[in-house]
Order: sequence, then C-alpha cells, then structure tokens
Amino acid sequence: MLGLGDIAIPRILPVGLILVEFLFLLTAIPIEAYVLNKRLKFDKKTSMFYAISINLFSSTIGWMIFFFLEPILPVNLKSELISYIFFHNFRSSNTQALLIFTGFIIFFITFFMKFFLLRFFVISLKEDLPKLYEKTPENNRLQWRRTSIARLQNTNLVTTILIANSLSYSTISMIILLTRK
Repeated sequence: MLGLGDIAIPRILPVGLILVEFLFLLTAIPIEAYVLNKRLKFDKKTSMFYAISINLFSSTIGWMIFFFLEPILPVNLKSELISYIFFHNFRSSNTQALLIFTGFIIFFITFFMKFFLLRFFVISLKEDLPKLYEKTPENNRLQWRRTSIARLQNTNLVTTILIANSLSYSTISMIILLTRK
C-alpha cells in the first residue's frame, strides 16, 4: 500500500469488480424504474430518479458496511473473499453455501434500505406540493386526489420495492450464472 498520511491507497485496484458493480447498477436501475412507473404511477422521469437514487445510496451504504466488516472477518473467509473478487473462484466448496446464505441476507438488507430510502425521498420531495395546490381553484378536489394517491403509494410501496428488488436480483443472478459457464 502506498501511504499518504493516514490514507492508504491500494496498489491493486479491483477494476473488474468495479465494472461488475457498474453493470449491476445499469441492470437494476431500469428494471426498478419500470416497476416504480407501472406500480406506483410515477412518471418515467420521476421513476428513473427514484430508481437511480435508491440504488446508488443502497450500493454506497452496502459498500460502507462491507469495508466496515471486512477487517473483522476470519482469515480463511477473507482469503476466500479475495479469491472470489480477483479470480472468480473459491478454494473451498463449503464457501458456496455461505455465499448463498449471505446473498439472502444481502437481499433483505437491500430491500429494507431501498424501502426506507424511497419512503424518505417520497416524503421529502412532496413537501412543496401543498403550496402549489393552494393557488388553484380546485383546491379540495386536488388535495383529496393527492392524499388518496399518497395513501395508495404507501400501501403499495413495500410490495413494489419487493417486486422491483426481486426482479433486479433475479436478473443479476442470471447474469452471474451465465458468466460462470
């Protein structure tokens, strides 16, 4: 490692892993934007914005959790992880079962992160809407419509994020399986 004070820059940069993460994001974002558009009735631009936001934030938080947990992993698990990241293979056959279990945990953690992030974005970006509706003559009708849409979105938010996350994870899993052949 090259040292710059307390900051250490790795000599080997996992370019392949970075490109695979980029591919996963390019795969997940359109799928989840489509699901958000169809299920929650957002327009296409808003759906794409929410899909990009929740995927980038959840990916960043996931990598931060990984970098926090990686130093405390046992040595044999660390070597298996490095072997998989750089060479796409495992030394031990027992590691694949652990990988599948870890995949399920990551799926549900990502699901909860995306749900809370989307809920936060929807709530934080809707704050200015009442000011816009105050000036219109159909104030009560639009307000009722807006609150009914918000209720519908809240009830469907969990299901929609679960469907979107499942579809994107299934597609990514198929890509991984196809590249391993």
